[in-house]
Amino acid sequence: MLSSSSPSRPFIIPVFLPHAGCPHQCVFCNQKVITHATDSLPSNLEIISFIHAWLKYRTPGRSSVQIAFFGGNFLGIELPEIIRFLSIARQFVLDGSVDSIRFSTRPDTITPSHLELLAGFPVSTIEIGAQSMNDTVLELCQRGHTVLDTIQAVHLVQDSGYTVGMQMMTGLPGSDTGVDISSGLRIADLHPDFVRIYPTVVLDHSLLARWYRAGRYTPMPLSESVSLVKQLYLIFHEARISVIRMGLQVSTDMGSAAMILAGPLHPAFGHLVMAEIYRDKALETLKRHHECGDRIWLGVHPRRISVMRGLKNENIRYLSEQLCSTHITVEAWPQLSEHQIAWRLVSDIRQAEGYCDVFE
Repeated sequence: MLSSSSPSRPFIIPVFLPHAGCPHQCVFCNQKVITHATDSLPSNLEIISFIHAWLKYRTPGRSSVQIAFFGGNFLGIELPEIIRFLSIARQFVLDGSVDSIRFSTRPDTITPSHLELLAGFPVSTIEIGAQSMNDTVLELCQRGHTVLDTIQAVHLVQDSGYTVGMQMMTGLPGSDTGVDISSGLRIADLHPDFVRIYPTVVLDHSLLARWYRAGRYTPMPLSESVSLVKQLYLIFHEARISVIRMGLQVSTDMGSAAMILAGPLHPAFGHLVMAEIYRDKALETLKRHHECGDRIWLGVHPRRISVMRGLKNENIRYLSEQLCSTHITVEAWPQLSEHQIAWRLVSDIRQAEGYCDVFE
């Protein structure tokens, strides 16, 4: 098993195995919509060709390359197929073009015997599809495992020395903001190395789609979902847990009504979350110093200009309304860190300035 620590995010080559190893289809799931894949597992030649094609896109500065088996329940696949996939990936590690392997799997398939099998392969990272830390929600979603299964799986993976990631979903049937925040806190207590947060969307040809059409399920609105994921992000940040994904990442034609029926799907969901975090911090700071009528300048690192302004300048409009100011300017200040905001207030009779850290 390889060490997983890395100074930067790895270049991931995603090999999708939709529904592979899944004992059944969860109410929210339709992997074929997300990946446009077929039922059959890829052949050796298909996987090898795919990996070679992706290796051409490796960008400078990536500290490591990982082959990732996503989209199914990896440890639930038949044992010969698990060995086949791992053996193909191992060859790329042995020739030096790839550093390690990662995969996603259900909590109830992480067993001592499976981990013993993995010891013979260069696996570094295991992602656990927890989805919720509430047993009622898990039962309603027909997950087929319990919270205890998740807790035990995380401990097994951590004790074996792997990097562990956890995936959670918000807005599932039977859940609400309070339940999701509680799930986030329970995940943070397990101290995974990273998390992914996926707001629930209604995919056609899923059981959830039938419930939605029948009025049995109402997805969370986008604005509410962004606010909830913002709270979860701050919980994980406080616990020093990286959030590596917020929002469903799908192909460009996923927005058609025939595929996505409803739900908080947005191509820049993570950007919306970070924009709210910066907006809230700016408002909190300026309220302590601002007087009505002040002209306001905000300085941020050049890479954070769009985050500070918000999508379509929404943050500027919001701050203007809250602070009764008709003059708010956002400027690039390269000397700041990416998580600092500088501010300057000017009126006819005074001037004040300072800076704050977005995450304190």
